[in-house]
Amino acid sequence: MNSAGHSEATAPRGLELTPFRGLRYDPDRVGSLAAVTSPPYDVVVRPDGLHHLQDSDPHNIVRLILPQATTPDIRNEQAADTLHRWLAEGVLTTDPEPALYVYEQSHADGMLQRGVIGTLRVSDPAEGIVLPHEDVMPHVVADRAALMRATRANLEPLLLTYRGNGTAAEIVDRTAERPPLLSTTTDDGYSHRLWAITDPTETARVQADLARHQALIADGHHRWATYRRLRAEHPSPGPWDHGLVLLVDTARYPLRVRAIHRLLHGLPVADALTAVDGLFRVRRLDVPLPRALDVLADAACAGNAFLLAGDGAFHLLDRPDPAFLARTVPREHPPAWRTLDATVLHAALLDHVWHIPEDDPTRIAYIHDTAATVEKAERDGGTAVLLHPVREEVVRDLARQGVTMPRKSTSFGPKPASGLVLRALDL
Repeated sequence: MNSAGHSEATAPRGLELTPFRGLRYDPDRVGSLAAVTSPPYDVVVRPDGLHHLQDSDPHNIVRLILPQATTPDIRNEQAADTLHRWLAEGVLTTDPEPALYVYEQSHADGMLQRGVIGTLRVSDPAEGIVLPHEDVMPHVVADRAALMRATRANLEPLLLTYRGNGTAAEIVDRTAERPPLLSTTTDDGYSHRLWAITDPTETARVQADLARHQALIADGHHRWATYRRLRAEHPSPGPWDHGLVLLVDTARYPLRVRAIHRLLHGLPVADALTAVDGLFRVRRLDVPLPRALDVLADAACAGNAFLLAGDGAFHLLDRPDPAFLARTVPREHPPAWRTLDATVLHAALLDHVWHIPEDDPTRIAYIHDTAATVEKAERDGGTAVLLHPVREEVVRDLARQGVTMPRKSTSFGPKPASGLVLRALDL
């Protein structure tokens, strides 16, 4: 139930998904489809990863979503020029008719995820249709908005989830029995396939089913906030009223939920540990990373727990002093929010112990990859803070109550690959 007392299926107005003419790479003009894809912009955090993607193909999508130049204005102008050049050269081509796109990801480990890509009507939080669960950083929204204004394009879909197991899911699965528009396997071992739904009857049935549901933002809070900002800037009706999304029915295809870790610049592990003395129990773990994560998972079952790394070992912080939490964690939120590891990390440790602003990129970085977080902390002399993931049902319950979690609290996946289908707003 949401805060207004409506179930997801009886919300007065639901998801409004619209077909669009997708922009897609011409496979004859690129080295391979896999070589032009990228993870979402906020996952490409390491320079070596960015350079690898740039080198994989001169037309890799990272040149649009993360253009490299000396100033933001030049970067955005560069991305717009690159997009226009690729369109003129036929590297990117426009599909002949509007479609909803079925997108599938699979892996040898048994993971299978399917969803539908379309343009979703941008709604305000008060409507209760698209539920955010995290706050956003204004400077990131401003950066994404500037890029979208310059390119007049949605370069990658954000990831939304809903729970339906109805007509839309049936059509998605039935569509996946046909030959795909494209099929490729990326370096991470994930296979990607894409289909187009162009039949008006099937499109209408998908739309009617989705109109009964609300969605949770799984990945892309900053892009959704960007859509809302740009819609407010432009007259309605118009192309800015909609934004590119992938909708996954987690009743049929559950997502994996992972933590997003913190890298604290300029704070050596020894100093971080000294500052928490007496506030948490601290234990040194001289074990490999997988075993340290197992210990963290066990400790997290009993209460708030974190792993600190960066000095060649792992240090488990658990059993926080209740009096310390009582005086540092705001009490106006529900208990489920106050007891989140991310809440305790931000409200108690970052604010009151380490004095690190959560939105200062010179002091803190948010990294999805666990090993990369530890490696960078060891290389730079900072502190990696590793978290245990939050369960999806906790995230959804808080979102329905209108309660946002601390920034970068969760990482839902697998995330859609960028570069398989784009949207130009002028088409």
